[in-house]
Amino acid sequence: MAVFHRGTKETILPTSVRHLHGDRERLAHFQDEFREFAPDCVLAMALPAGNDRTGRLFVDVFRRIARRAVVITSRDVYRAFGRLHRLETGTPDPVPLTETSPLREKFYPYRGKAVDPMWTDSDDLLVERAVMNEPHFQATVIRLPVIYGPQDEYFHRTFPYLKRMDDGRRAILLDEAHADWKDSRVYVEDAAWAIVLAVTDDRAAGHIYNVAPTRTLTEAEWVESIGNVAGWSGDVVRVPREHMPKHLVRDLDFRHDLALSSRRIRDELGFSERISFEPGLRKTVEWERNNPPEIQHGLFDYEAEDIALRETVP
Repeated sequence: MAVFHRGTKETILPTSVRHLHGDRERLAHFQDEFREFAPDCVLAMALPAGNDRTGRLFVDVFRRIARRAVVITSRDVYRAFGRLHRLETGTPDPVPLTETSPLREKFYPYRGKAVDPMWTDSDDLLVERAVMNEPHFQATVIRLPVIYGPQDEYFHRTFPYLKRMDDGRRAILLDEAHADWKDSRVYVEDAAWAIVLAVTDDRAAGHIYNVAPTRTLTEAEWVESIGNVAGWSGDVVRVPREHMPKHLVRDLDFRHDLALSSRRIRDELGFSERISFEPGLRKTVEWERNNPPEIQHGLFDYEAEDIALRETVP
């Protein structure tokens, strides 16, 4: 086994694991090293500026080196994602979304939205097309939902809710439509297990798999679940959009759920969660408390939230 990475961080791995250090933007420059190692299966966790060009570059590098490839993408490929973000229009697609649900028609959904320039020209949909259409190796695509757990250093997904709870807020406000919106979430270790199954099982070749829980929580249920493990005794309060504080308003069409079906990977590869929901969420909360991010200005305007709460609950 070999791991190709930049070498800026190391983790404890068996001594038999070979480390190849290099910048993923220069993947083709390491083709000789890859050929020497001769991997049976290549796992691509993230393709730089993932699009058709970089997808083809990955294919060109490994097409005659590896027999199989497993490529990680996301639920962002679905049409429901485009409609949620108002990039496309139309009525909600049936949920849960399966691997055959309609895909986005508009490419590059992050342009003009992403903070990190790396995402500007990124599109998982184009990556999928490039690798799944390659005849010289068999590709598997794993579509991940929202991932939570320790080491969520980039997004800190649970932190905005958890901080309010730890600050003693008696209520957390949610836009009425947002409160009932569903988005699949998977604990990081369970996502890793799904990827392991795809890499080690030849039955995965040529297939696309969603990874998701068997039950998708609404946003309100997600907040309540965080509160349960955090020891919070407050309430989730639904607020009409016109009364929501500006810093909490999101320009999303919450009619479009992103609940995914994971029946295929469960039936074909035997996937099931290795960490039950509550222990995983408890580990997430513990890590967030010990590793809080830098506070963004205006994100926690409690005065505005109190005003909105008084208007909603006199």
